[in-house]
Amino acid sequence: MTDNVVDEPGEELVASAKQERAEKKTWFGRIILFIQQVFAELKKVVTPTRKELFSFTGVVLVFVLIMMGIVWVLDQAFGFLVVFVFGDASMM
Repeated sequence: MTDNVVDEPGEELVASAKQERAEKKTWFGRIILFIQQVFAELKKVVTPTRKELFSFTGVVLVFVLIMMGIVWVLDQAFGFLVVFVFGDASMM
């Protein structure tokens, strides 16, 4: 990723937004301003490199597997606890 990324809107965009706000545009003008601001924000998006993408994917998969293991252990423990407290369900 980049080192020195400033997450602030450009000065010209801020100035135009203030001017637009001062002029009290119609709803159509506000939609156009919104779309301009969306494109300005999309220009800030940085896509990960191939190496970063595989690294992030691996981290997510390992995390999901760990969480699945924790949920499975808790499910087994609570199932055992319910059978211990209420007895075997097959006896009814």
